[in-house]
Amino acid sequence: MTEPDEPRRPRRGAGHPRSTSGAPRPASGGDHGRARSAQRPAQRSRTADPPRLAAYTLLRAVASGAYANLELPKILRAARLSGRDAAFATELAYGALRLQGRYDPIVAALAARPVEAVDPPVLDTLRLGAHQLLGMRVPTHAAVSETVALARMVNGAGAAGFVNAVLRRMAERDLADWLDDLAPQSLPALDRLAVRESHPRWVVEALRGALLGHGRATRDTADAELAALLAADNAPALVALAARPGLAEVAEMFAAGARPAAMAPTAAVLPHGDPGALPAVREGRAAVQDEGSQLVALALAAASTTTGEGPQRWLDLCAGPGGKAGLLAALALQRGASLVANDVSEHRAALVRRSLAAASAAGLGRIEVRVGDGRLVGADEPARYDRVLVDAPCTGLGALRRRPEARWRRTPGDVQTLVPLQRDLLVSAVEATRPGGVIGYATCSPHLPETRFLVADVVKRREDLEVLDARDALAEATAGAAHDLGPGPFVQLWPHVHDTDAMFLALLRRRT
Repeated sequence: MTEPDEPRRPRRGAGHPRSTSGAPRPASGGDHGRARSAQRPAQRSRTADPPRLAAYTLLRAVASGAYANLELPKILRAARLSGRDAAFATELAYGALRLQGRYDPIVAALAARPVEAVDPPVLDTLRLGAHQLLGMRVPTHAAVSETVALARMVNGAGAAGFVNAVLRRMAERDLADWLDDLAPQSLPALDRLAVRESHPRWVVEALRGALLGHGRATRDTADAELAALLAADNAPALVALAARPGLAEVAEMFAAGARPAAMAPTAAVLPHGDPGALPAVREGRAAVQDEGSQLVALALAAASTTTGEGPQRWLDLCAGPGGKAGLLAALALQRGASLVANDVSEHRAALVRRSLAAASAAGLGRIEVRVGDGRLVGADEPARYDRVLVDAPCTGLGALRRRPEARWRRTPGDVQTLVPLQRDLLVSAVEATRPGGVIGYATCSPHLPETRFLVADVVKRREDLEVLDARDALAEATAGAAHDLGPGPFVQLWPHVHDTDAMFLALLRRRT
């Protein structure tokens, strides 16, 4: 992806003089072409420019527990940033969040202390400077001087001197040189990849196992596949749109500048611009939704049931925040079916209601949003539904390209907590399904304990389930456009293969 250029400069008053020259000074012997600031200390700015300040604000919000994708739009609106400035702030913040595992060892080496000993707000400022120097096409003098101005404003004068010293030394070498020193070939392969591609070591190992376990890689190809997958996680994903059938046509997305997606007939890719500016998105007839997520809903709707004649009842057991439910609702209405969208959280159920508002208005009461524990639905409503989706809570290791902070928040202990919940939800879904009905189990994670291993364990313990080949349902749903779906019967998508999140899908039919 092409990085945005240096942000537009806001006009400044006489109290904040700033050099506007982009030309570097001639390099001195030890700088390897890197420029030093020509400004005297009294001339240096004590204020940060708005895009960099917005990026810093996001990093501090994330450090306090916020989600970057939810917080960033608020910050950009508050700073009144749009266009190139908003793009610069987004790439700077998201890049610093994603790649901190690459930049932190460099900071630690230059600071002569572990990053845990650096004041966290100062460390965030250094990460922003590192990404400008080593991950973006920002001129060196601008990357250093603007980041030091940011530090002076938000961290204090003493911290600004420290930031200045670290970044000047960082700028003396390029990224390849730093990585050759800090992640050399002599390191074990997974440890080296963890630093170079900025993923926690346990995630690197889990993804390698997933590539092998899902049949995407062999022992001979696993290293190359893993490197490609990790690199894809670090590449910003384009915005994908879903045109909800019966409410919007995908051609409407194309007319607004989107281009066709590779597989899903409902999907389009918006290469630039604000998706919220599209009337169909504003009105809830279309939505921002990863193509892989769309394929899960389309495959469940396409799978064959043998529950008999008459209107069908569909259930989305874990519907929040509502993307798959929105697509399922549109598909259900087209077929005369009803949909119950359930979530355990009132807040998430409110998001589902918002997502389903357009379909609900057209559905004449055939769409219902509930708040309840999905683990209890099977006992409360046994054998009631013809199609049930379990979009299970998971580690989210398949969506790391869209959620820049997620890789640093998850731990191996999360898997031990999530797997029993996932199993209970799947069992509840089976109990809620009529004989002849179909259950779709999906996660936005390829991690084997959350996917193949869990489904195989549930199927082994029951005599009333048969495993369907999810590839057949996807072929039906996409008119054969789905490709590279693996050996079956499950489907595992991959960012580096399909340009989607790494969605997993199993389709099960309850025997009559």
